[in-house]
Amino acid sequence: MMGRKFLIPKPGMSMIRPPRPFYLDQRARYYESWEKNITPDIKLDYNDTIRPDEEITLSDLLESIFGNSPFLSKAAIKNPQCLSRLIELGPNKGWEIFFESFQRESSAIADINSLKKYLRTQKEIASLHIAICDICGFWDLFEVMRNLSDFADMCVTVSLNALLRIESDRGNIELKDKYNPQLDSGIFIIALGKLGAQELNYSSDIDLMVLYDIETLPYRGEKSPQEFAIKLTKELIRILDERTPDGYVFRTDLRLRPDPGSTSVAVSTEAAELYYESWGQNWERSALIKARIIAGDQKTGNTFLKNLEPFIWRKSLDFYAIQDIHSIKRQIYAAKGGAKIDLLGHDIKIGRGGIREIEFFVQIQQLIWGGRNTRLRNARTLEGLTSLQEYGLVESDTAQQLAASYVFLRNLEHRLQMINDEQTQKIPIEKSRAEALSMFMGFENFKSFTEVVTHHLRQVERHYANLFEDAPDLTIDGNLVFTGADHDPDTLHTLSKLNFENPEAVSQIIRAWHHGRYRATKSPRARQILTEIIPNLVSSFGKTTQPDRAFLKFDYFLEQLPAGVQLFSVFYTHPEILELVADIMGDAPRLADYLTASSERLD
Repeated sequence: MMGRKFLIPKPGMSMIRPPRPFYLDQRARYYESWEKNITPDIKLDYNDTIRPDEEITLSDLLESIFGNSPFLSKAAIKNPQCLSRLIELGPNKGWEIFFESFQRESSAIADINSLKKYLRTQKEIASLHIAICDICGFWDLFEVMRNLSDFADMCVTVSLNALLRIESDRGNIELKDKYNPQLDSGIFIIALGKLGAQELNYSSDIDLMVLYDIETLPYRGEKSPQEFAIKLTKELIRILDERTPDGYVFRTDLRLRPDPGSTSVAVSTEAAELYYESWGQNWERSALIKARIIAGDQKTGNTFLKNLEPFIWRKSLDFYAIQDIHSIKRQIYAAKGGAKIDLLGHDIKIGRGGIREIEFFVQIQQLIWGGRNTRLRNARTLEGLTSLQEYGLVESDTAQQLAASYVFLRNLEHRLQMINDEQTQKIPIEKSRAEALSMFMGFENFKSFTEVVTHHLRQVERHYANLFEDAPDLTIDGNLVFTGADHDPDTLHTLSKLNFENPEAVSQIIRAWHHGRYRATKSPRARQILTEIIPNLVSSFGKTTQPDRAFLKFDYFLEQLPAGVQLFSVFYTHPEILELVADIMGDAPRLADYLTASSERLD
């Protein structure tokens, strides 16, 4: 696998031996539960060797699990056969046997409730096996991520297969092959984000896009194909996402589909292609770099992705398109050194120097150069970084350092999540919990942990800040990011500092502008200029006596505009006019109503 050359474990972090236990009382309680629950038919002994070459025993492993991770402790006590299989067969063969058995047995379950229960119990076993292989150093980061992703792929596949068979039995769909229900079914599922790149983490949600081709879908029911696809998708999400007494399989996110604010959970290929051709944004191009068909009609799905290539990978970029790509980075406040990073409570994914900055560093440059060089179109982060280095687009030292930081921060993210199976990327705010995390990472003391983590965060922050360093910032001492499926926490904080009482509402409105839902923001050029004026716009409205009300009035005014390029260009070249409009909207309500009632009056 390209990128393996970047596997550079930092000194002080154990990659082989299980970490020492931190919570000794907790360790004692779980040992007591283990002794009570182990039955005679489970042939396990504390002296059984887990890893002979390092003389790691079952006792060493249980010490580590019981003293550091409540989630893994409960999973081990509940599923001792997982440890027995791993000791008997070894990590790779044990995983192979488990995965084959999981695929065979899950595919044979016809009842949805039974399938939901089975998937949840097997998810726990899969997480335990993968965590042990991680903790004991059997698998590196890439093997951990790939096996987590493979398991998620299979869960989605067997769930979709079960639903298609049920709909076939009801007479709603005519399957070409009941033993392979996805064949020519016309419906397919795209994974994006970490699952799309096969870089899934322990407690990650999975970003999915469900699409159907009306011409291919062999639907025979009484309702419309769209209603059928929506119902099927909702049932699929319930299988994976719903919390039951047995837990959940994967938290599932469909918000990266085309224009999620105005589209249903399943989208036709025709509607999706039209959206990307007409209103697709650069951040969506960035997300689609990682797109991968994981379930459903492979032929139809691959045709759809092939049709999207001109949108994702533009052969040539005009000045404004490049400027807009740069804005993905420039909207994020990146200090060029010296900014204080508080380790406790720091988010290693979206905080300064975090994983997202490494991913953006790669993806932004892929968008610029990938249209002309197909070898830069890598879904995986480190493979993309390697290719950028090989073609002279990233300095070798920069690539090596970012790769080392990526490996370290992703490993840290995994240890954080396997403690309590929580979807978190934040270092605990309480020092004692942060110290426990440092021990679970294999550090001898908290001081060395702090030094290494801070080193990586600063290293990433420095390289990210130098990316397009000649481009002017679009920020005002804080993030102004209005891309992706979630509100950016730092952006909400920035808006609050600008005196907005409901920053979520302001963020939502601006994100809607970027989706081209108004006539004024439909053209790519209008949205590109809009990106440039957003800092002045929110700053100007923040200075009014009632920023939220003023902003809502401006939003209504914008909705009435027949076009936006001309007005946005005026605001861009004459920011004092933008300030005047903000004053009117905020402090002169009768005049604001007069302007809003007829937008040409602004001229």
